[in-house]
Amino acid sequence: MSDLLYSDVEEDLRASVRDLLKAKAGAEALLARVETAEPYDLKLWRTLADEVGVAGLAVPEDLGGHGASAREVAVVAEELGRSVAPVPFLGSVVLATTALVHAGAREFVGKLAAGQAIGALAVPLSTAPGAGFPSSVTAAPDGTLSGRVGTVADASVADLLVVPAAGPDGPALYVVEASAATVSELVSFDLTRRVADVALENAPATLVASGPEAAAALEHALLFGAGILASEQTGVAEWALTETVTYLKGRYQFGRPVGGFQSLKHRLANLYTDLVLARAAARNAADALATGTDVPIAVAVAQARNAPIAVKAAEEAIQLHGGIGMTWEHPAHLYLKRAKADEIALGTPGRHRARLAELVDLPA
Repeated sequence: MSDLLYSDVEEDLRASVRDLLKAKAGAEALLARVETAEPYDLKLWRTLADEVGVAGLAVPEDLGGHGASAREVAVVAEELGRSVAPVPFLGSVVLATTALVHAGAREFVGKLAAGQAIGALAVPLSTAPGAGFPSSVTAAPDGTLSGRVGTVADASVADLLVVPAAGPDGPALYVVEASAATVSELVSFDLTRRVADVALENAPATLVASGPEAAAALEHALLFGAGILASEQTGVAEWALTETVTYLKGRYQFGRPVGGFQSLKHRLANLYTDLVLARAAARNAADALATGTDVPIAVAVAQARNAPIAVKAAEEAIQLHGGIGMTWEHPAHLYLKRAKADEIALGTPGRHRARLAELVDLPA
């Protein structure tokens, strides 16, 4: 196992992303944006993609990327979890780009890595690693695609759709221009990450992988996504704890800070312990993805552990903030919604626990 502590390079990357998000995606700006007809901050995304380079972070240099590892991607995800910034990082960088890199689709990877296009992986956001190859989209002999996929993350702002389909010779992975599909944004529970239904009817498509290679590319993307999502959940939990401690230090009752009451100290201490465990699990998953060691086990452990921790931390933040925490004007509800949506995304904790039992030969 590698050293799970953050390296100097990772800390520098964290500082760059955090400073940008603090300047461009503060609480007031975030609350104002999610109430508009354009909830995604594509200007912020272009800055992250072009100036910071997150779009091509883990893309090999020979494919037009920066050649970093999953550890650096996880650091970015952690900071985006701290801010719940409405950018298509999960759909484009983590899922779509990873699938295309594994499939060796050089032309499309280059566009995504350079920030020239936004991608989305056309599977339901709830799809877990090991779920098998989907068959809701079929490919005709002429290469066109028809079918429907529900609840696709970040599809409403995507330029390219990476579509798993049942091809004439078995599983296949295609790329479709989003303009050739009908993308219908849904009313999303998570206001900062939207999902949409994607309908294809004889849509022109480009084949990028088929057979076992297509199935492997999809599974790799889902595993990578679930592992990186654990870092995002860590960021959500960290924000919840940090903001709650700050609030309780400044809130007075009976002439003393509310945070000084012993019962609240115990609750905060429990949250801190959970956060330490979540960060350890997330770092282990990111390192496993970077080194290729025990990846399915590390990812299953991280998701089974971190999803409920993020939800608990967000719930505690709302309750311990008192009346202000219950209002629409405070951002706490956005973090709870992200945590609850992440609890379902890429497999529920129960699904990952069952998968872990299979992997380590424990009875169901």
